Amino acid sequence: MQDELDAKNLVVTMGAQARAASAELAFAPPEAKNTALRSAADAVSAQRADILAANLKDMAYGKEKGLSAAMMDRLMLDDDRIDGIIGGLRAIADQDDPVGAVMAQWERPTGLNIKRVRTPIGVIGVIYESRPNVTADAGALCLKSGNAVILRGGSESFHSSHAIHACLLQGLQAAGLPEASIQLVPTRDRAAVSAMLQAVDHIDVIVPRGGKGLVGLVQREARVPVFAHLEGICHIYLDGSADLDKARKIVMNAKTRRTGICGSMECLLIDQAFWAKHGSVVVDDLLAAGVEVRGDGPLTSINGVVQAGDDDYGHEFLDMICAAKIVNGVDDAIHHIRTFGSNHTDAIVAEDEAVVARFFQRLDSAILMHNASTQFADGGEFGMGAEIGIATGKLHARGPVGAEQLTSFKYLVTGDGTVRD
Repeated sequence: MQDELDAKNLVVTMGAQARAASAELAFAPPEAKNTALRSAADAVSAQRADILAANLKDMAYGKEKGLSAAMMDRLMLDDDRIDGIIGGLRAIADQDDPVGAVMAQWERPTGLNIKRVRTPIGVIGVIYESRPNVTADAGALCLKSGNAVILRGGSESFHSSHAIHACLLQGLQAAGLPEASIQLVPTRDRAAVSAMLQAVDHIDVIVPRGGKGLVGLVQREARVPVFAHLEGICHIYLDGSADLDKARKIVMNAKTRRTGICGSMECLLIDQAFWAKHGSVVVDDLLAAGVEVRGDGPLTSINGVVQAGDDDYGHEFLDMICAAKIVNGVDDAIHHIRTFGSNHTDAIVAEDEAVVARFFQRLDSAILMHNASTQFADGGEFGMGAEIGIATGKLHARGPVGAEQLTSFKYLVTGDGTVRD
């Protein structure tokens, strides 16, 4: 009970500070926000060694906790990933400022001029698991969109997140912006998560970024509105018209580039016509790369394929494992994805434009791809600089959530002594 009370008091204090900061950020000039982001990038570059040292502590903690190889990969930072954080901060700074942008404008017969303009949401709460780069991505995107943010990173990335957060604070200081604009919960105590989920007076929206367990907890317990980032049960469908070389490259990249991210392929659907033409070559590629393939039907005749269980379809493995199934054409593939997918990202490899159009029209995933790896399901790859998550719901924000998606809007109505009859 004392832990819950302490966590509630902590979140209330942070929330009040964030609310005050958000009032200033709402009209902060773009130049100040961009200065903060570029200065933060410079700080990350200058403090690279300190961040990597902090990450080593987290890696040791993760190993002690018995994290899977995929989760350890999410947690790990190296020079390339530090460069990615720096590049993301600078890319976000280079983007157009969304705040105040006119979304629509029109005149009414009454003489009124009406504008719909983008405005910050206010205070964003971000709850995430092991990936420490989310600290920079979420902090930067919220700042760019004029929002204050309260970050609650995973216990595994505690030291890395604090080292990165210190760089964000340096950026805010350099720009003369409130330090409470980007706050990081300073405890591993899980009670802080529950307190954030109930903080309706202090947080306007919660963004969970992590596995099914975290997102499910948030959706069950939150009284604050949620931008849901559910599982990435990503499918790739190989149509009979698919080019074999494209199919082989795309499937291998989608499954093996990084298995622990939400854009990793979790289920391969093979059209009977593709199977008749090309046989097991794509599955053989996966097996040769060390992927455990769980299939049924004719796929079980392939040496090395494991018989799929009832739970393998619709499962997010986040590992060198994938499900596979032979389907009877695009409609069968669509039915399977509707049944087992998570509305995250699904792809088709095909040369028949009519089949591609049918796939795009009849599926409603947040991201649909044609002849491209599902690993491109990423805000940075979409030109957003970074993302705060992939929203799989249908309200407000959907797909990669960047700075623009972290805004709401208001109407500016101008008259000239105009009165209503």
